[in-house]
Amino acid sequence: MATIMQRFQKMRSGRVKREDLAIQKTSEKRSSKVETSPIDIAPNDPVVAYFLSSPGATEIDKLHLDSPALRAIKSAGIKIVIPLISQGELVGLLNLGPRMSEQDYSTYDRTLLNDLATQAAPALRVAQLVREQRSQALERERIDQELRVARLIQQTLLPQELPSLPGWQLESYYQPARAVGGDFYDFLYFEDGRLGILIGDVTDKGVPAALVMATTRSILRSNAFGALSPGKVLEQTNDLLHPDIPPKMFVTCLYAILDPASGQLQYANAGHDLPYWHHKGGISELRATGMPLGLMPGMVYEEKEAILAPGDSVLLYSDGLVEAHNAKRDMFGFPRLMTLLGEYKGNMPVIDLLLGELAEFTGSEWEQEDDVTLVTLRRSESNEGSEIITMSTPHIDEKPGDSGWHMLAEMKIASEPGNERQAMEQVGQAVQVLNLPERRLEKLKTAVAEATMNAMEHGNKYQPDVPVTIQVLISEAALMVRIRDQGNGKPIVEPHTPDIEAKLAELQSPRGWGLFLIKNLVDDVHVISDEDHHTLELILYLEGDNHDGK
Repeated sequence: MATIMQRFQKMRSGRVKREDLAIQKTSEKRSSKVETSPIDIAPNDPVVAYFLSSPGATEIDKLHLDSPALRAIKSAGIKIVIPLISQGELVGLLNLGPRMSEQDYSTYDRTLLNDLATQAAPALRVAQLVREQRSQALERERIDQELRVARLIQQTLLPQELPSLPGWQLESYYQPARAVGGDFYDFLYFEDGRLGILIGDVTDKGVPAALVMATTRSILRSNAFGALSPGKVLEQTNDLLHPDIPPKMFVTCLYAILDPASGQLQYANAGHDLPYWHHKGGISELRATGMPLGLMPGMVYEEKEAILAPGDSVLLYSDGLVEAHNAKRDMFGFPRLMTLLGEYKGNMPVIDLLLGELAEFTGSEWEQEDDVTLVTLRRSESNEGSEIITMSTPHIDEKPGDSGWHMLAEMKIASEPGNERQAMEQVGQAVQVLNLPERRLEKLKTAVAEATMNAMEHGNKYQPDVPVTIQVLISEAALMVRIRDQGNGKPIVEPHTPDIEAKLAELQSPRGWGLFLIKNLVDDVHVISDEDHHTLELILYLEGDNHDGK
């Protein structure tokens, strides 16, 4: 039989005879089959180092190495191996079994095989790279598709529109650092008119953070609609989240509940960046202590509250804003943020101001490091057109000696018979956040109705275009309802204990019970009269013996 070299030369010259092919086929029929299953070779297998150091054709029977791959090659019946090496890397093996003629491989055979290996190795490497690139392209396409779906899901979890509250403006901004992120914010609408506000930040970024974000949001919403206070919501969410959150991950979160009527903001904080409260006195941090969610079970979260007066605003944000760096690796920082808010004059939305300052600080080449989320809440200076409105009369905290009082609500009531019920209900709504005992609340509402009816009848002579003005104020120790009419030129007489026997005998006028009744429904009454107004101030103490006794 012709040698491999001779057959190769004949094939190159086109002089392969039919009898040569016949001989080859006949020999193939006689030969035993060689195992053709792929043989996996570990990168650290000793045979790899050997083939790299001896790149030529190698007779397997003469190799003696403690190598799993070598044992597999021998078991497959392979007699000679030609390593395929490209750029110093073993990319494959050319394996041959026994010759059809049962003769040994000649020197010419080895030379031919080595030449083949020299040409085949680069081609095989190119084919491998093409296959890898195709595989990587398919994998990237799959990942991109999964990210698009994940981002779509995350976007559906974020609020699709901002709450519309008369007398309030809310704005939001959300930009993840990657296709999906771990920041979130949410608004919860309660049947009593209050608004829940959530903002949170999951450690890490990308898909894992997004999955934890979705889970946390669902748990928070479920607990919040159970009519729990902010601290209790965070407490239960932490206990439910802790067993299942991935290792080394946690969630910072701030949860607040706003009463739009009174401006009261109750809040609790699970390790989130402190919100900034912009008020007439400057900038304050809304502080409340609490550990991030998911770190440890059994945590307790401090609850605080603030009263947002007309013109006040609150900024909630994630650390992607304050921890952004510029080209010099300087950080945007909390002092810069507080300074910007302190100098804010209301010429543009707060979020636009902060994003503009952030862009100027980081520069055009900035690569976003973390998710950036901003939520702003602002109470209007004036609420004209709404049921509860801001009056032009001086606030109580502008009068000497009345420091410490804060406005919960102000309203005007048209002087028409029956409108005392409107006053009673609106005041009841304004003080709802104080959680007064039911009996004391009903007494207060009765006193307000009686005082408002007297002001409409005696002070304003039931003139619909001359309203009764009502202010609801609060201090650390007391609640005040101030009721004012336009006056009739006569001072209000302080209430005296009526002579019941004389009134029943019709020896005294049946009137005059109003102020006496009011005096016995609340803790204290202040009567103020001047040339233009009659003012009645109804006082309820929030703690102490008077509180418990009424």
